[in-house]
Amino acid sequence: MYCVLLLGYALMAADRYLFPVLAPDIRRDFGFSLANTGLLSTIFTLGLGIGGLPTGYLLARFPRKAVALTGIAIFSAGTALTAVMTGFWSMLFCLAVTGIGMAMLATVMFALAASYFSRNRGAAVGSVNFCFGIGTWSGYFLAPILLTTYGTWRVPMIAFGGFGFVMIGLILLTVRSWFTETRGSATAREDRGGAPSLLNRNSILLTLLSVVYGLVLYGFLGMYPTYLREGLGYSPETAGFVMSFFGLGALASIAGGWLGDRVSPRVVLPIAFVCTAVLGYLFFHGSEAVAAKAVLACLYGVIGSAVLYVNLAANHVKAVRASMSSRGSGMFVTSLYMSSAVAGYLMGWLANQAGWVTAGQIQISLFSLVAAVLALALRPEEMSS
Repeated sequence: MYCVLLLGYALMAADRYLFPVLAPDIRRDFGFSLANTGLLSTIFTLGLGIGGLPTGYLLARFPRKAVALTGIAIFSAGTALTAVMTGFWSMLFCLAVTGIGMAMLATVMFALAASYFSRNRGAAVGSVNFCFGIGTWSGYFLAPILLTTYGTWRVPMIAFGGFGFVMIGLILLTVRSWFTETRGSATAREDRGGAPSLLNRNSILLTLLSVVYGLVLYGFLGMYPTYLREGLGYSPETAGFVMSFFGLGALASIAGGWLGDRVSPRVVLPIAFVCTAVLGYLFFHGSEAVAAKAVLACLYGVIGSAVLYVNLAANHVKAVRASMSSRGSGMFVTSLYMSSAVAGYLMGWLANQAGWVTAGQIQISLFSLVAAVLALALRPEEMSS
């Protein structure tokens, strides 16, 4: 049952990254500016940000299974409807709405993993992000194939939207409510550390770190495919191939979570942010060979997704008592994805003003160094075990 839910999460990840791969074709059809194309590439994160924290409260009143199914229906319908939109604002609305559905499923999955596998919460959250890696690879790999085969960017959007409704049927048939509603051993551990509310030092710092990292991560995911195609002249298939290696790197997420369960976040997070800053520099310098770019994308998948993303999510949960795991995961989703909503626009604007190299140095490298310093102020001794 857990694997079926993880499959649904993988589909969500694939849906996220259809647009960045297809963005140059959509831009050509509609004549969108680079900055507006960047905004469309990451606007779904606005929905994710809006939906994250409210979903944490929603889960206190409604079954997790019902919330997850509603989320899949929303983001699948939004993905399919994007294909029939006729202008910037209608497309922007559809893509933003998909994010609300994604927030509902993501918050459910993080809360379920952290509570059901409460003794190894970092590794459990890592298993969710492992499937994010599979989904990311699938989206980057399949979207160019469908685009080339059918000659239109609309087919991938409609196809992946349809997959979502197939997934709903599979979950209804195979996943039982007793599994999704269990709290595992979490309730027995709720007083072993962690703050009684979200208004605590660690949660506030983690929220700031997530806001900064949203700009870093989605500056890369939202606009690097456009840089590869328009800046380096890569074909859609080649750009998708390079970006698929980010998803392969994210397959190390279980190991990244395991590391976070055993090493202080005051050590793991600063080192990972410094590594991200270095990678941000290398993305826009050095060899333009496909193999070199693929290796860098894979390394970023390991550091940026398997380590940073997983441990930010897990530590949001650890910062509060186990009984508040849904609110902790909701705060992570909201804080990271609210800033992500403007990451593509900011990256596109910076690239227009100063070029791709300067944009990468500011938004990926400099912001990562700021986050590394902030992470040193965490107090892991005040988190739950």
